[in-house]
Amino acid sequence: MTDLALGSNRPLELAERRRFLALRKLAAHRSFKIGLLIVSVLVLAAFIGPWLTGIDPTSMRIRNKFKPPSDQFLMGTDNYGRDVLTRVLYGGQLSLGIGFFVALLSGIAGTIVGVVAGHFRALDAYLMRVMDALLAFPAILVAIGIGAALGPQATSIVVALAVAYVPRTARVVRASTLVIREMEYIEAARVSGASNLRIIVKHILPNCLGPLTVQLTFVFAYAILAEAALSFLGIGPPPPAPSWGNIIAEGRDHAVEAWWIMLFPGIAISLAALGMNLLGDGLRDVLDPRLKIES
Repeated sequence: MTDLALGSNRPLELAERRRFLALRKLAAHRSFKIGLLIVSVLVLAAFIGPWLTGIDPTSMRIRNKFKPPSDQFLMGTDNYGRDVLTRVLYGGQLSLGIGFFVALLSGIAGTIVGVVAGHFRALDAYLMRVMDALLAFPAILVAIGIGAALGPQATSIVVALAVAYVPRTARVVRASTLVIREMEYIEAARVSGASNLRIIVKHILPNCLGPLTVQLTFVFAYAILAEAALSFLGIGPPPPAPSWGNIIAEGRDHAVEAWWIMLFPGIAISLAALGMNLLGDGLRDVLDPRLKIES
C-alpha cells in the first residue's frame, strides 16, 4: 500500500521538480533578468511615478511652453507648457495597459482557435484558412482598418490590435496541439473514456502554456509599437489623454525646436519593447525543450 501511495505521488513530485528547475534556470538567465528589470522599472514608474509628481498631465501652462530639460522640468515641457515627464509617466499607464489587454485578448482568442483547429481535424482547414487570410495582410494594416472603423479611442485600438495578432497566437497553439494530441497519454485518456473537453482542459492546454507565454511577450511588445504607430497616424487614443504614441505625434511638428517632446516617449517605447523581447527570449530558452540554456 505504501509503494502504491508513493507511486501515485510521483507525477506530482516530478511536476514540482520541473517547476523548480524552470524557476532556477530563469533566475540564472541573463536576458530574462535584464528584461524583467526593465519591465518592472517601467511598470513601477508608470503606476507610482505620477502619484509622486502630483502634476496633472493635461494641465496647460502656456508661460512654460518649450522649456528644455532642466532641474525644474527634467524632461522639459511641450507646446502647451505641460510637463513631459508627467505625461510620459501617465502615458505608460495607457500604453502598457493597451499592450497587456492586446496580449490577453489575442491570447484567449488565439488559444481557442488554435486548440479547436488542432484537436478537431474537421475544423482545422476552415479555421486556418481564415487565419491565413488575416495573415496575408500586415498586422498594422488590419489594425488601421479596424481602428478607423471603430474610431480613435483606446478600446478600439485594443480590439483592432487583438484581432490583428490572433492569427499568430492561433498558429503557435495549433502547432503545439497537433504534437500533443498524438502523444500516448492522450490516447490513454481517450481509451479511458475522457471527453474532448476534459482532454483539452487537463492535458492539452497546460502543455501549450510554454510556447503561448513566449508568444504573448512578443505580442505585448508588438502592441506597444503598433499603438505608437497608430497614434502617429491619428488613429490612436485621442488627446489630451497621454500615451507614448500620441505624445510623439503631438511633438512631431516641433521636432527641431523641442526635440525632447519626441525623444523621451520614444526611449520609453524602445525600453518597453526591448524588455518584453528579452523576457520572451529567456522564457523561450527555458520552456522550449529543444533548446539548452547555458547557465
